Amino acid sequence: MAENKTKPTSASVDDFIANIENSRRRTDALAALKIYQEITGLPPVMWGPSIIGFGSLHYVYETGREGDMPAAAFSPRIASLTFYVGDQFEGAEKLYALLGKFKKSVACLYINKLEDVNLNVLTEIIARDYRANSPQKSD
Repeated sequence: MAENKTKPTSASVDDFIANIENSRRRTDALAALKIYQEITGLPPVMWGPSIIGFGSLHYVYETGREGDMPAAAFSPRIASLTFYVGDQFEGAEKLYALLGKFKKSVACLYINKLEDVNLNVLTEIIARDYRANSPQKSD
């Protein structure tokens, strides 16, 4: 059975961001980092070489494949900022309509630069997705 290759590492998130060559991407990564820290209240952890994750959740597919992944995550990739969010939360369609300029796949939101989107709407998308999918709910 295939194993998830993306795992938490001991690499420094601060060093990773500091080494982003594109200054706008680096600035946007710092802004995204702050948004995720405020939403999750969790410390950032590098997952693999390029994903900044917060918390962890265990998944099991119907096929039997299982593994762990960040409960919330983003990656400041060369082509775009990638936010690992879906649209299986209340009000998703309306929020995405208000977001601004982006591309979307099933579980990824691609934004070229944060100034292309409404940060309040992006923050709400991240927060709702995290609440909908996170096992770390309040008691």
